[in-house]
Amino acid sequence: MRNVQRPLLVLGLLAPLMLGAPPSAAQVWPQRTVKFLLPLGPGSGVDIGARLLADRLSTRWDQPVVVENRPGGDGMVAISAFVGAHDDHVLLATPTSSFTAHPHLHENLPYKPSDLLPIARVSNTLITIAVPVSLNIGSLAELVALTRAQPAKLNWAGVTGALDFLFAGFLKRQNLTMTKVPYRNPVEAANDLAEGRVQMYMAALAIVRPQLQTGKIKLLAVTNSVRAPAAPDVPTVKEAGYPELTFDGLVGFFGPSGMPNELRERIRRRYPGGHCCRSADWRPPRRHRTNPQRWRSGRVRAGDRGRLHAVLAV
Repeated sequence: MRNVQRPLLVLGLLAPLMLGAPPSAAQVWPQRTVKFLLPLGPGSGVDIGARLLADRLSTRWDQPVVVENRPGGDGMVAISAFVGAHDDHVLLATPTSSFTAHPHLHENLPYKPSDLLPIARVSNTLITIAVPVSLNIGSLAELVALTRAQPAKLNWAGVTGALDFLFAGFLKRQNLTMTKVPYRNPVEAANDLAEGRVQMYMAALAIVRPQLQTGKIKLLAVTNSVRAPAAPDVPTVKEAGYPELTFDGLVGFFGPSGMPNELRERIRRRYPGGHCCRSADWRPPRRHRTNPQRWRSGRVRAGDRGRLHAVLAV
């Protein structure tokens, strides 16, 4: 009897292996609605891009993909909601400039850099320096000269993140005085720029394009290291004589810190662009690091960059 029981016992132990292990969570993701949390409001570049991607991804993933705007608090409202969700079906869709300056601007942060786990790089960011046509200037050098001649009389629009930090530092180094007007909604800032209520706005082309098309604003430069195909006649800040304003940002998806690498890779593979920021390449914000271009992240193919440049932005 004992000799009969032993083979049966062994067979019982091997049965799960013979039948195959159940699929992991990564293999069946997503199982329900996926939510993108955004740190900027409706009409912003990242909002436009996220909604376009949500439509495509809902078809590819066979699950609803929704976009939820959580502007305010210098981007920390959305980040706090994302971190507090503890849900691998809630992803943060954001320009990196929304949080790269946080360690420089806020003494106490409600999150740790390690709470933001990079999944996929969506696009580079086309950032412009724009002024109202009514200001009657044609170059960045003329803006600097006008500001120097009229200290504290010109206003600049600020929304959130590293761009504000970058421009404030530029003013200090140039010994210039402009008054910052804070905005929660980048679209409102663009509208006030067109009406001349503020005299300078550093923002994505996606945000200021409507005002540009109506002829109410002028682009003085782009902060990117190379000229943008969408605005080939606009010089870079380096070409304009102010290389310290060079800033190449990016837009990406982030998952919760506990997300398994297997799931990250599966999401990346099922994302149409398919570009990933690998864990080994991720460098969280640290003191004196404000340029996301310095982070070694996944590459963006030329075709994807050209297609998304016009809509995805800070």
